[in-house]
Amino acid sequence: MSKVVVTPAAILLCAVSPFSLAAEALPLAPLLVTASRTPQTAEQSLAAVTLIDRAEIERKQATSVPELLRGVPGVSLANNGGPGKTTSLFLRGSESDHVLVLIDGIKVGSATSGSAAFQDLPVELIERIEIVRGPRSSLYGSEAIGGVIQIFTRKDAGAGLRPFLSAGTGSHASHSGSAGLSGRAGSSWFNFGVSASDTDGINVKPRSASGYEDDRDGYRNLSASLRAGHRFANGLELDGNLLQAKSHNDYDQVNTRRTAGFGANADGVQKVAGLRARFAPLDPWQVTLQAGRAEDKSDADQDGAFYSRFDTRRDSLSWQNDVSLAAGHTLVLGVDHQHDEVNGSTAYAEDSRDNDGYFAQYLGGSGRHDWQLALRRDDNQQFGDHETGSVAYGYALSDELRAYASYGSAFKAPTFNELYYPGYGNPALDAETSRSLELGLQGQPAWGHWQLAAFRTRVDDLIAYDSRLEAPNNVDQARIRGVEASLGSQWLGWDWNANLTLQEPESRADGASDGNELPRRARQILNLDIDRAFGRFSAGASLHAEGQRYDDLANQRELSGFATLDLRGEYRLDEQWRLQARVTNLLDADYQTAAGFNQPGQAVYFTVRYQAL
Repeated sequence: MSKVVVTPAAILLCAVSPFSLAAEALPLAPLLVTASRTPQTAEQSLAAVTLIDRAEIERKQATSVPELLRGVPGVSLANNGGPGKTTSLFLRGSESDHVLVLIDGIKVGSATSGSAAFQDLPVELIERIEIVRGPRSSLYGSEAIGGVIQIFTRKDAGAGLRPFLSAGTGSHASHSGSAGLSGRAGSSWFNFGVSASDTDGINVKPRSASGYEDDRDGYRNLSASLRAGHRFANGLELDGNLLQAKSHNDYDQVNTRRTAGFGANADGVQKVAGLRARFAPLDPWQVTLQAGRAEDKSDADQDGAFYSRFDTRRDSLSWQNDVSLAAGHTLVLGVDHQHDEVNGSTAYAEDSRDNDGYFAQYLGGSGRHDWQLALRRDDNQQFGDHETGSVAYGYALSDELRAYASYGSAFKAPTFNELYYPGYGNPALDAETSRSLELGLQGQPAWGHWQLAAFRTRVDDLIAYDSRLEAPNNVDQARIRGVEASLGSQWLGWDWNANLTLQEPESRADGASDGNELPRRARQILNLDIDRAFGRFSAGASLHAEGQRYDDLANQRELSGFATLDLRGEYRLDEQWRLQARVTNLLDADYQTAAGFNQPGQAVYFTVRYQAL
């Protein structure tokens, strides 16, 4: 695979906001922006990064974002019962709220729970996903302890009007469909899409579980997205994005006295909107301004009556300046503002807070050497000032082999639930902080690509439930260390891609839990994908395996390890129409990733796709 060199001048010409990827037509080596807030190829990045593009989404025939993400190195998921159910993502053994999530550059997630609703995001309306493993608070502020996941909605840069559509059906009375239209005329472009899915689901709780309904717990989703932009003659670029996902989710609520808890369901709304302006006042100076709003809403009913409402909103502003100092040297300066607000049926002692962040980054390179230095200061209305920083250095041992080392600090502000939820919150909490070290090797030989990374993270003031206070408290420390290995090649006519994660996510708190494994995180994770084309027909398989884990910090409830095997096939009727079939969990493995919640068994799905040329 040939390497692509991106000069600072080229970077500035296509520079984008740190919170956006509205790059023009992608080059042969796609550019990623999340790791450094500026465009780089994966080979140039001084971090462990993964890109999932539209071609891979369709090749794997994934029906949800969690399905896509579970194949990424270092990712472990805990799901409460199948499609649409609450899904927690643990990246490199960190907590589920230690991962910053962006959609089209806008920070998303619930200000009350601290996590993003991955299960509600419409996979058919996604163009690409970038995953950065390792701390990025020095660029993004709070939450980026374990890493950053950035999701970009569809954008087709092709000329003229290009419609697309898909329709699918399968097990558990599952049905799905999507349609959209993209267009470009001169310097203007747009992409609009809608997506819908409906499934009867499975019985979330085991039939033997006392006090739960013996029924299927269904899920449905209706989503729409819009992206559009225009480039003026003077070089000014304006674009905007909008994504809304509405969901209805049935679930089981405990009912030990048979007097309450039946008919439990929730209606959710995820909404993200953003506007961006980009221009160059001077040749070496690129300015990006972006404003956005993300909303997370949920209304729950139980026993045929209203139960609760949560409505959180996050407004953000960003001003970034990319300055080319000289060939191979770029300075990035910027300011972020964020306002979080909580509404709903639950009264919180505090229901809003502001955070202002100021950051600087220096990207440099000379000969075989590359480096990245970043420093950030966050002024949080509730938790005062937090300084974070990172340094990374890379050295090309040869044209095909590079080594790198990085160090970074990060922090995570407590959520509104941890601070103020009535009868539970603790307003005296401090922010969680971390320090991480990573060493890596990556190779691009003629036969494929490979990467090896070793990491170690220490988290201080980790928030956990304190039985003495009967509330959350900064009682824990955690030490996470591990190794990730990935390999891709072609052998016997098949495309092979594999990754293995070995990690030790352990508590380092005083007391009985010292040395115990952090809950719901597997120590061993293996993924293997193989694919091959036979003319118009293509076939593939995915193996996913995880070792045992514990459901609780006391390590009393053990969850067994498991392995699932998926098969897929595709037939191209012509350049525009495709027929797809997929079998998931072929061997009907019986397993749980969260104690007491079933996972789907063997299932079959069929899809037809159309994409105009």
